[in-house]
Amino acid sequence: MQNGPAVRRRKLGAELRTLRTGTGLTSGEAARLVGWHQSKVSRIETGASGVKPADVRLLLDAYGVRDGQLRELLLMLAGSEEAGGRNRWWHAYRGILPPTYRDFISLESQASGMRTLETTVVPGLLQTPEYARAVTRAAVEGVDEERLDALVEVRLARQDVLRSDPPLALSAVLDEAVLRREVGGPEVMAQQLERLVEAACLPQVRLQVLPFAAGAHVGLTGPFVIFSFPSTSDLDVVVLDQLTSSLYLERKEDLMAYSEAFNTLQIHALSPEDSLDYIAGIGDGA
Repeated sequence: MQNGPAVRRRKLGAELRTLRTGTGLTSGEAARLVGWHQSKVSRIETGASGVKPADVRLLLDAYGVRDGQLRELLLMLAGSEEAGGRNRWWHAYRGILPPTYRDFISLESQASGMRTLETTVVPGLLQTPEYARAVTRAAVEGVDEERLDALVEVRLARQDVLRSDPPLALSAVLDEAVLRREVGGPEVMAQQLERLVEAACLPQVRLQVLPFAAGAHVGLTGPFVIFSFPSTSDLDVVVLDQLTSSLYLERKEDLMAYSEAFNTLQIHALSPEDSLDYIAGIGDGA
């Protein structure tokens, strides 16, 4: 388990190593091509040190990488603010967002797919403004109104990934407790359930409910998010959100375990069609 920046360095280094070996170059030969010492290439590939976006461009040019989507993603991992993709709007909120949250938003903005299990609250990408305000007020102790407004703005701005071109593909499994927990009062919750029904009809959103009747399940260990990225699965990562930080799992064994767990949850959950009816039924007081 590591923090987001460390994971990105390691993943970037591993991908650059794969690209280098694919060209048949040794690390020493690659270093000579770009005018570096061999040790710099080795440090980058092992994730021992960070790398500037400009240096990544040099290596990608040396390796003959022309895939624009892959170049953009690797530049993002290097921290480039000039890489294309979705707008990096969150930089305007640096003063109020902790680094772990900014890092999560950065991954979310560049991901092509997101699979999430939620056991307590509605996923941030599907929250109404009123629900987001109630959740944030409860989660951030002593928050003043000005900061609360800004945090809600951030939550709502994140939702643009579902409307971008191409949109983020969101697959969410919601424990029934998410739907039954009255956040913000009856009116706020009713509006939130209506929002979920609307979202479930979007082609880029797959929403499933895990009813109480399903009994004990693998998701009882807690919520998680799996980010998938275009061009290569080697950059996929699992995020476990904690009260004061986020933990990132990058090992293939961890990714496989969480992917299998998510698949199992989908099997035990209601179908998307039945889930939509279930949510609507709760909203109607059934």
